Amino acid sequence: MKNIKNLLIFSSFVMVLLFSACTTDDVDPQEQPTGEVINSDSPLANLLIRSSQSGNTSDNIIDGNSCTTVVYPVTVFANGQKVIVESEADLAIIQDIFDQFPNDTDTLEIVYPFTVLLEDFTELTLNSEADLQALIDACSGNDDPIECVDFVYPITFFVFDANQNQTDTVTVNSDVELFLFLTGLSSDTTVSISFPISVILNDGNTVEVNNNQELQDIIANCTNTNDDPVDTTAFEENLTTGVWYITYYFDDFDETSDFAGYEFAFSTNNTAQATNGSNTVDGTWNLTSSSTPDLDLFFGENDPFDELDEDWDIIEANENIIRLKDISGGDGSTDFLTFERTPNNTGNNETLNQFIDNLITDPWFITLYDDDGDDETCDYAAYQFNFDANGTTTATSDSNTVNGFWSAQASSSGIDLILNYNFTNGDDPFEDLNDDWDVIEFDGQIIRLTDVSGGNGGTDFLNFGREPAPNCDGGNSAQELTNIMQDGQWLVASYIDDGDDETGDYTGYTLTFNTDGTVVATNGSNTINGTWSITGGSSDLDFNMDFGANFPFDEFNDDWDVQNFITTRVELQDISGGNGNTDTLVFEKL
Repeated sequence: MKNIKNLLIFSSFVMVLLFSACTTDDVDPQEQPTGEVINSDSPLANLLIRSSQSGNTSDNIIDGNSCTTVVYPVTVFANGQKVIVESEADLAIIQDIFDQFPNDTDTLEIVYPFTVLLEDFTELTLNSEADLQALIDACSGNDDPIECVDFVYPITFFVFDANQNQTDTVTVNSDVELFLFLTGLSSDTTVSISFPISVILNDGNTVEVNNNQELQDIIANCTNTNDDPVDTTAFEENLTTGVWYITYYFDDFDETSDFAGYEFAFSTNNTAQATNGSNTVDGTWNLTSSSTPDLDLFFGENDPFDELDEDWDIIEANENIIRLKDISGGDGSTDFLTFERTPNNTGNNETLNQFIDNLITDPWFITLYDDDGDDETCDYAAYQFNFDANGTTTATSDSNTVNGFWSAQASSSGIDLILNYNFTNGDDPFEDLNDDWDVIEFDGQIIRLTDVSGGNGGTDFLNFGREPAPNCDGGNSAQELTNIMQDGQWLVASYIDDGDDETGDYTGYTLTFNTDGTVVATNGSNTINGTWSITGGSSDLDFNMDFGANFPFDEFNDDWDVQNFITTRVELQDISGGNGNTDTLVFEKL
């Protein structure tokens, strides 16, 4: 605990709180000590301090250390999703986001400032990542707090001087008083507890304690049990009960189907067997004996079962699912293995693997990013994107490299591509890419993705192509928009004439913009001809149209300012040179 104490500037606070919160009585000669003495360096004193200090482990998902306790509320971005944590119960929301996909890499961004309680119950405000990292570094090597024992207060201590003369009687009434009392003991002072006292165990049972050794054993044994991150007894019982099926196996590609039809049984004698009715493969299993147990599997050297021969890290385990991962010592890639109680019936993974093969072959560029109608494609124009088979991805420009992770998996709707890029703040455009995207189309030249927001229901579109987006390079955007308009048919999605919505006048009409400069609008029974062209540079494009006196398209006769355009939508605006009225016109591709 020496490192963290270097951070605590609370001497005056300790003295005030100690003498105001603890009840100090005159020594009663009739009152006799009932326990052995405890000094400031004794093992029991250390256990009592750890049991009463403020720091806890449940919020380590946020503050990354066990020496402090987060003061709620605090706002974080978990894998890019905003979470306002208002109580300890909300920590489960973060974990649910992290557990949503088994083979992504989880990131947490904290909105600063936020406040923590130090182990002496004083508050400290952290204003930056550097402040938090300094606290984590100071905490490194300290003993974790003990959270599986609660004391029933009040507790009375007898205080002795260096000559073993009783000098005081102190009664503490809370964890903070107990912590301050014990950490404030001088080296020549000893204390004795007035037994019996009562403690409440993690299972809710209250136990009477009658001496130092009993108290030390209860706290130490509770610590040993509680510090085990995997309940090995429950894990083994679940593993060896009933049969399991491999519902996910990922090794650079999705190879789940290699184990289709096989059911796995794990016996209590550490043998295992996989069978599909006609073929049986024998194996073994073991749990490594360490603070973080691994599941060690061995099914021989025959393909594909040799792929399972690893010591797997346990990500999640209960009676219905066991999720495992293994990080290769060679290229650093991560394999994922999931067992469940029912088979995976999602079908063939050939399409998913074809998508992965396209993704990891050669660089990509973002050719469209439409954020709920706002074209933000050019935010990424300088970047080339590479996706590696080990699940990492980089976006590289001439002056910057952004690192991230990706994963792809089959879903009920087809294929999901999960992107997770590092970002610096809420205005960083790479934060917008962090999502689980639905793949709506892909081949060797294009990947089209979409995502419907779970909040406002807005729809985002993201496209990757093999060439940079041409309308972001300061070149001939006029030609780019011309090419877009000539590709397919269009409809009038919106026409606002000085505040009046006249879109209905164009219902049923489709427009074809021809390469010879002519444009044809037709609704099947009526055809209107006109001319069109696009002029100007990358920052001041004009969309010129002339339909003569033919109603209602004569309203379009003007040189419109191009506000935004993507491959499926073009937004135009015209401000009258006379009265300053503003008209807006939106084309959408059929």
